[in-house]
Amino acid sequence: MAAQSATASRSGLRSALPLLAPAYLWLTVAIFLPLSAMVFFSFMTDLPLSGKPWAFTLGNYAAFFSQSLYLTLLLASLRLGLEVTLWCIVIGYPAAYVLAKVLKGRSREAIFLLVILPFWSNGLVRIFSWAMVLREGGILDTTLNAVLPFKINIDLMYSYPAVIIGLVHSYVPYMVLTCYLTLQAIDDSLIEAGRSLGASRLQVLKRVIIPLSMPGLVAGAALIFVPVVGSFMEPRILGGRTGTFYGTVIEDQFVAVFNWPLGAALSFILLAVVLVILALASPVLRRAA
Repeated sequence: MAAQSATASRSGLRSALPLLAPAYLWLTVAIFLPLSAMVFFSFMTDLPLSGKPWAFTLGNYAAFFSQSLYLTLLLASLRLGLEVTLWCIVIGYPAAYVLAKVLKGRSREAIFLLVILPFWSNGLVRIFSWAMVLREGGILDTTLNAVLPFKINIDLMYSYPAVIIGLVHSYVPYMVLTCYLTLQAIDDSLIEAGRSLGASRLQVLKRVIIPLSMPGLVAGAALIFVPVVGSFMEPRILGGRTGTFYGTVIEDQFVAVFNWPLGAALSFILLAVVLVILALASPVLRRAA
């Protein structure tokens, strides 16, 4: 019986191989080969493309530990990722619940359109749009001064809150979509059963809805936290000098300084830190999911 099962499994794998091969080939070419090249660059003193002599070194990784600035910026980026993820949960989870359990028909379709609208526009367009809203004399400042009987000065540009606003706007759709899928899968009869047994709306939310929708929360948090930690466009444009984070320093090494070996080393240190955090949190995430 076991032999027949193993034979069937191998036969199924052989039949599925032609369908799997293009995807895995693409992953190999588009992900693993560039990563392999960056690993190679991170151990070099200079790029071979520059025509200068080069050698293998650990100095690029040692620079992270010898200069406290990199660690400070890394901690600031981790804090930024946690705060943006928290705000996305606060904003996105209620929106997903309304979409899944309250709205029906065309109203749901209209809200869905608003949720995915950021994906239809270029990232730079979204960021510069916020710059026009948050700057002094911008849309927010002008609107409030036109409504209020007294004059106020709203200028959030080049500040930490502006970076948070821009990142939350960019990534909150991931939380809405992932939570919507899990909330939509919850049978309404379970909620009605809890209510019929005397549970309040808050108790139903805490004991039924949130536990069953936890896989969507976990998936959304991971999809948001990982890219936000290494983000550089929103902090660069909306934060100005206060928007200097670990991701902006990495970008500087590749674009401004042209020190690719150091930039590659800093990138892999960030990747290692994120993987360690996910590994440490995996038991909790596994129980939640």
